[in-house]
Amino acid sequence: MKKMIKISALLLGIIVSIGFLAACDDDDNGGGNGESGFVGISMPTQSSARWIADGDNLVDQLENLGFSTTLQYAEDIVENQVAQIENMIAQGVDILVIASVDGGALVSVLEQAAAEDIYVIAYDRLIMNSEHVSYYATFDNFGVGVMQGSFIIDALGIADGETGPFNIELFAGAPDDNNAHFFFDGAMSVLNPHIESGVLNVRSGQDAMEQVATIRWNAAYAQDRMEDLLTANYQDERVDAVLAPYDGLSLGIISALRGAGYGSGDQPWPIITGQDALIPAIISIRAEEQTQTIFKDTRDLASRTVDMINALLSGEDATVNDTETYDNGVIVVPTYLLDPIEVTIDNWYEVLVESGYYTEDELE
Repeated sequence: MKKMIKISALLLGIIVSIGFLAACDDDDNGGGNGESGFVGISMPTQSSARWIADGDNLVDQLENLGFSTTLQYAEDIVENQVAQIENMIAQGVDILVIASVDGGALVSVLEQAAAEDIYVIAYDRLIMNSEHVSYYATFDNFGVGVMQGSFIIDALGIADGETGPFNIELFAGAPDDNNAHFFFDGAMSVLNPHIESGVLNVRSGQDAMEQVATIRWNAAYAQDRMEDLLTANYQDERVDAVLAPYDGLSLGIISALRGAGYGSGDQPWPIITGQDALIPAIISIRAEEQTQTIFKDTRDLASRTVDMINALLSGEDATVNDTETYDNGVIVVPTYLLDPIEVTIDNWYEVLVESGYYTEDELE
């Protein structure tokens, strides 16, 4: 049984809801009849359509099962997310579902949740350095990187014996997002042997995570960095491939490439990867600019998370398929990995429209 909520925590919740976070005004602050339980959902940002879809899918599925919910977006500000979670604790949620802004910044607030006997599920981003994480629901993030790296190798013809050398530049996600390391490591497990053999050439010399990471997954930063790379390294050469881990970064990279004359008859687009199957990226793929993305069906991720919630509140064990990989520095978090799907110009309609994820009109 939950411990009584202290008056100070309640006051904090009131303060937070009134004035600390203007972003909360547009969030879903409750719904459902609550007969099944009360779930707090903390998402990182509304700046990406992907996270909006995640939040909506969770709310819809939970409320259809009789849960009440509160959904908040932190707009990629750690302090916002911590305050929002504190507010949810003050409201008396039974479970927290958290897609963290910074996976290592929630240790203290999870201690508060544990003190109130509130379960925590890490959603798509592993929460680090805390024992108070019951489960982790995500996609095979190392596998995402492998798919991106393998696509580049196949598209350049290296798998068929082409020896290049081909010029490639590398991008990674936010250094404080644990997933970004899995994406990058997965891709480099495929690309590194060809970099070491000289078939792939990183002209900038920037091939380590700390050199290629993109703070907060910011597209403008990726565009600026791509412009700098082109200016410094490609005045008399062309870039043949760009490893981009996320569609938002891919679109920024494409803007930089377009500004340097790519996409014209004598300067075709390089191979450009991506992730999340965002609508602008699919439109770009159809226009033969971006080459590939990775689709992660957030409906399925929400369903798996709901199963975990039901198991926790029923005193049962949730179904997991990985109990070894996801060490958060304190415990190995029991995890369910879902399979990502590669999307290109050849299969976008089948994967995204026929599955009902998007309508064809949305992708025009």
